[in-house]
Amino acid sequence: MSRAPYAGNVEIFKARTSKIFAWICWAVAVFGVVVTLVAAGPRSLPGTTPLLFVAFLGWLLFWRPVVVVRDSGVALENPFRTIDVPWDALVQVDTRYALTLVTPRKKYPAWAAPAPGIWGGRNARPEHLKGLPGTTYGPSSSVRPGDLKNTDSGAAAILVRTRWQDLVEAGRVEPGRAEDASVTVAIGWFRIAATAVLAAASYWAVFR
Repeated sequence: MSRAPYAGNVEIFKARTSKIFAWICWAVAVFGVVVTLVAAGPRSLPGTTPLLFVAFLGWLLFWRPVVVVRDSGVALENPFRTIDVPWDALVQVDTRYALTLVTPRKKYPAWAAPAPGIWGGRNARPEHLKGLPGTTYGPSSSVRPGDLKNTDSGAAAILVRTRWQDLVEAGRVEPGRAEDASVTVAIGWFRIAATAVLAAASYWAVFR
């Protein structure tokens, strides 16, 4: 987690595995470009477009997505959308498939915090089940695999639920009071366009 470049009382979640996948994409792209240039010279540069596309996807799918927890609400930085959910519009935090912010009418999943599936439950240790925010536990103190501390969705959910609980207990937030209209969704048209252009250029480079 990092607090930069956001200011104020902010916590930012980014999965460690996502960082690894991003660096793998970049390393593959750089290695491929260097080998191509050494073997075929500068004239081969247009043919490296697929490798540039791989590097771009490493940033778009793995490096960019984060969950930003602020006193005003939670922002989900997904590949093509930025979703800002104020605390008053939040009614539930779900982790069945990924960290998901549930409002009165819609659900907003976080690309940066996927649930682990069955393997997350098998790798759970007793310490992963203890000290979680109260809203985490179900009947008989049950916990979903996606809520465990050692999972991406669980680690992000702890940040969201802890801040949410603190604000509710302080009387600063009334869950579900705001309508879905208060949720803002910004579409990343530039990222969509860049993806389309690089995909088309990669297809042309491979099949021309």
